[in-house]
Amino acid sequence: MHKDNALGALSFLEEVAERTSQVVFGYDIASNRFIYLNPSFEVVWNKTRESVYANPAVLLEAVHPEDKAFIRDTYQKLLMGTVKKEVEFRIVVAGKFVRWLYLSPLLLQQEGGQQLIAGFVEDRTIQRENQAYVQKFAARKNSLLEILSHDLSGPLSNIQGLSSLLIKELQEYNNPRLDKLVEMVASTSERSIGMIREFVKQEFMESVNVELIRERTDLVGMIKQVLSQYQASGEDLGKTFNYVTSDDEIYAEVDEYKLNQVVNNLISNAIKFTPDGGTITISIADKQENVLITVADNGIGIPAKYHQNLFEKFTKAKRTGLKGEPSLGLGMSLIKTIVEWHRGRIWFDSVERKGSTFYIELPKE
Repeated sequence: MHKDNALGALSFLEEVAERTSQVVFGYDIASNRFIYLNPSFEVVWNKTRESVYANPAVLLEAVHPEDKAFIRDTYQKLLMGTVKKEVEFRIVVAGKFVRWLYLSPLLLQQEGGQQLIAGFVEDRTIQRENQAYVQKFAARKNSLLEILSHDLSGPLSNIQGLSSLLIKELQEYNNPRLDKLVEMVASTSERSIGMIREFVKQEFMESVNVELIRERTDLVGMIKQVLSQYQASGEDLGKTFNYVTSDDEIYAEVDEYKLNQVVNNLISNAIKFTPDGGTITISIADKQENVLITVADNGIGIPAKYHQNLFEKFTKAKRTGLKGEPSLGLGMSLIKTIVEWHRGRIWFDSVERKGSTFYIELPKE
């Protein structure tokens, strides 16, 4: 009875596998052969099941060149018992179309010592393309907000400063009405600066409160999106922006939106404390197991007395920018929190009047 039930269950599961849009597969390690591929395989991979049964190597040939080493490494780790719940990679279909696939593998031990790899593969190309579109404009929005805040805060700070000078100069004329008008200009400028920075701060805070969603992301492309608006506005901001990478693409599992905010805030701080004519350099390097991101400037640096508690939540290391931009106070604490959520670390080197360099080290997986 139990045997009949088991056979019935297997028949039912096979029927489900035949109808699902996900790829369902079974692979025998010892014989290096697929023992099962459902019909959806042919739709996703654009290959016949018979061709793969005859020659499994054609699957690896279809994997995107930049992901082949990643897939080989994942396979070796799986054989040693390290099973990842979800493996994201790309394939090239018909020699030109790229598809994003999510693999959920299982290592199964059969009677007699036979080992099988079974699992599911889901085509998430549309979701990935939509996400890339959203992230592209999120990066542009964040950098534009920072640029606008600096562009607006600077002139308003100048107006506020000039208003204070006018108030002193007008004292000898003893004209209350004129004094009141100049005071209105000063107070309006001050409120406007506060509103601008509060808006940028609120945008950052809202992103921090969203749950961390880590996905395999090209960090080189991500940072390029963040930096593109700053580079385009470099002359207006009075700074030169450089971008240095060790590779054309460097992948790591991160929450792209939150890491985007971290990089944006570090660049924003570099802008605030770098005089006009200064240089800000963003670098990213592949360190095998880790990725190192640096944001360096040749600005005024951080006084030594603030080094120890810079990342504290209620740090005293609050300074207005060179053009009067106010400090967000919680900024560096939140940046450190996000980096640590990614199981990474952040630190810095800084010398007064020579500049600062911030380092972010993140694990690839």
